[in-house]
Amino acid sequence: MYDVIVVGARCAGASTALLLARAGYRVLVLERARRGTDKLSTLYIHQPGVALLARWGVLDAVTATGCPPLRRQTYTVADVRIEGPGPQVDGDRAAYAPRRHLLDAILSDAAAEAGATVRHGCTVHGLLWDGDRVAGVRYRDTAGKAVSERAALVVGADGMRSTVARLAGAAEYAVHERLTCAYYTYWEGVSAGFEQYQREGQWVGAIPTNDGQVLVAAYFRQREFDRIRGEAVTAYLANVRGTAPALYERLRDAVQTERLYGTGDQRNFLRTASGPGWVLVGDAGHHKDSLTARGITDAFLQADLLAACLAQAPGLDAALTAYRARRDGLLMTNYRSTLSVARLDVAEERLRMLRLIQHSPSLTERYFAATAGLLDPADLLTDLEPAL
Repeated sequence: MYDVIVVGARCAGASTALLLARAGYRVLVLERARRGTDKLSTLYIHQPGVALLARWGVLDAVTATGCPPLRRQTYTVADVRIEGPGPQVDGDRAAYAPRRHLLDAILSDAAAEAGATVRHGCTVHGLLWDGDRVAGVRYRDTAGKAVSERAALVVGADGMRSTVARLAGAAEYAVHERLTCAYYTYWEGVSAGFEQYQREGQWVGAIPTNDGQVLVAAYFRQREFDRIRGEAVTAYLANVRGTAPALYERLRDAVQTERLYGTGDQRNFLRTASGPGWVLVGDAGHHKDSLTARGITDAFLQADLLAACLAQAPGLDAALTAYRARRDGLLMTNYRSTLSVARLDVAEERLRMLRLIQHSPSLTERYFAATAGLLDPADLLTDLEPAL
């Protein structure tokens, strides 16, 4: 009945299903969670991701939720404050940070409107095989009934702990140790833009989202996790107070609207992107520390790449080979940059570079282009070499 089965209906899976359904594929989407459930997330969509939402025709639905456009940003460390507009992509500088229960539902609904069959509350527990080729999935539906469905292609978009990746035998490589742990919550009644603060070993970010709320996240080095988890609220507030004192003062008159969330399981790896009859998109195929907030944007880029490969290659196997060959080139520069930033080091050499950037509007714009994944940080360093 289906050409493609997509396992996962969040950012990676729903956007993949949307694009493939529009291309004429018969698509089934299976999602374990109920529609409209929230998810641990930094929320932020960089400008390249926003541009894809616009091209896909769903950006208006995102902005209609009341999620504010974020066209300026600041980064503060030591005596350095870099402030300026975000990079421009397709004529707009806006980034957005919608709540995930809204964004995921918008994308899932768009996939359904495009013709995909979307089923929530379904847990995939097995793959069907024809020889060494994946040929479908086994899952339990909302009533617990065992169901099997066949398709020429199974897309694993089921997150960092991907069932599809495990069952297909996708190998991990470029694995790096965990670098940070993170805690965050939401605040109401605080004036904030997209703000980032750093000191040695700690990082704080403020990201405005829906309903006048601001996500405030605090990052620590991974080795502190066992200590912090027992006193998470105290450690979180101490981090904000020490790393972003001006933001902390604004929070004193604000209202915390949700409990404190946290994770110490920020894995860093790539997995084999595809094999006979299967392919991975989003966190299922590549996961990295959330400090640079690249997850959603990278999920969109992978979905777009897979759809392009399927449209351009002469046959399914050729498309999967092309995707496997091109995906790492799409992701590796930002992966290395994230690993560097997530060490949370404040080196004097880096501060010298940042001091030069803060006094130059053109370098500031290029710096924020690099953080958005539009510019290789090595190119920015080349610009700075004469002054350094």
